[in-house]
Amino acid sequence: MPSSPATTATAQIGVTGLAVMGSNLARNFARHGHTVAVHNRTYAKTKALIEQHGHEGDFVPSETAEDFVASLQKPRRIVIMVKAGDATDAVIDEFAPLLDEGDVLIDGGNAHFEDTRRREKDLRDKGIHFVGAGISGGEEGALNGPSIMPGGSEESYKSLGPLLESIAAKAKDGSPCCTHVGPDGAGHFVKMVHNGIEYADMQLIAEAYDLLRAVGGYEPGRIAETFRTWNTGRLDSYLIEITAEVLAHTDAGTGRPFVDVVADEAEQKGTGRWTVQTALDLGVPVSGIAEAVFARSLSGHTGLREAARGLPGPSARALSPAEAEEFAAQVEQALYASKVVSYAQGWNMIAKASEEYGWDIDLGAMAAIWRGGCIIRAAFLDRIRAAFETDPQLSTLLADEGFAREVGQAQEAWRTVVATAVRHGVPTPGFSAALAYYDALRAERLPAALTQGQRDFFGAHTYRRTDREGSFHTLWSGDRSEHATG
Repeated sequence: MPSSPATTATAQIGVTGLAVMGSNLARNFARHGHTVAVHNRTYAKTKALIEQHGHEGDFVPSETAEDFVASLQKPRRIVIMVKAGDATDAVIDEFAPLLDEGDVLIDGGNAHFEDTRRREKDLRDKGIHFVGAGISGGEEGALNGPSIMPGGSEESYKSLGPLLESIAAKAKDGSPCCTHVGPDGAGHFVKMVHNGIEYADMQLIAEAYDLLRAVGGYEPGRIAETFRTWNTGRLDSYLIEITAEVLAHTDAGTGRPFVDVVADEAEQKGTGRWTVQTALDLGVPVSGIAEAVFARSLSGHTGLREAARGLPGPSARALSPAEAEEFAAQVEQALYASKVVSYAQGWNMIAKASEEYGWDIDLGAMAAIWRGGCIIRAAFLDRIRAAFETDPQLSTLLADEGFAREVGQAQEAWRTVVATAVRHGVPTPGFSAALAYYDALRAERLPAALTQGQRDFFGAHTYRRTDREGSFHTLWSGDRSEHATG
């Protein structure tokens, strides 16, 4: 039950920032038997939380930052749940002077990992632990069990980990969907990539829907049943599950399928864009995520789309019911294969960043903590976990024996779907990019050899040869003799 503002340290964890996510997280801690200090910039939200949910556990409300800090047992552990950016810095600036060496500040928002690295270093110099914790699952996950991705020092996790693991979602084997990811910004980095994969996953699902409707001739209700069937197999996932629910929903006001009354302009909060920008900096191709981000962007350019709406396109005959049923089965295979590619790209990005920043991230553990609570939770994540447990040095998921076999078996259907989409004029940037990536990886030779020749021609950028070591330049404007440059 709630107590009055405390003068003694009784709370095991504190939450400041009591909008929906922060309130739900505080309630989750309290429901799991922890005494929770709660604080908000405006005391009205703190009061409302206690009035509405104080019966759920032990809360210690405070009106001031000083009372809030005083109510916490040492080492003090404070979860910050405010808007990313300047607001987070303002809260850190407010609380850091009130903390002692060994105390822990946890940022549970969607901060950019570079901001987290900066904050962690600044506070480390002051003896305070800073933990950037990615939290996935939305408002429901925060209350009932999210997937949690904490970074920061190992010492901070010894103090914080048991608390976080107690409130995290549990996988089917009972293990908590929470683990120490790595130093400084590692936690927020993997949360960013999680969201990037989420973008790709959603785009691929949307393309599958579009193909079943535009090419297969299925109505939304029929497509919902198709997705429900897919959700009983290898595509079993939260996103497939909710897709069926959305497609089956009828708008009460018009009686039309809900999906037909929603404006086709997808919004984004920025984590997908961050993923693509960071991938470019790291030199890691994440074409599936990039196409998903660009597809959302294009959907919002309504003026551009209106201007181009009259452009000519292909004419293709409608499919017969039997052909449509066969096509739906092919779309399932294309969706699965493309999904594997997108996840492979995401894991490659995590591996590259881990190497770049010295994070030593356990790639199998990332799959393990995404099996529950988070938005991309899916049955096949357990297979990804197993693949990296079997071979921690696995270069790509596409090289895993099981995934390689399944994608190989799906490729003919995958190619048919992409070709059919082209013939019918249905845009499938996600499916197409995934297939192009797969073909590029398996190719013995890429046209990059010609690209290097062009670069050497106009910019003397040099090239390497296949038959001997070193770098070379051809005197293209002279006698075209070749010279070793290093």
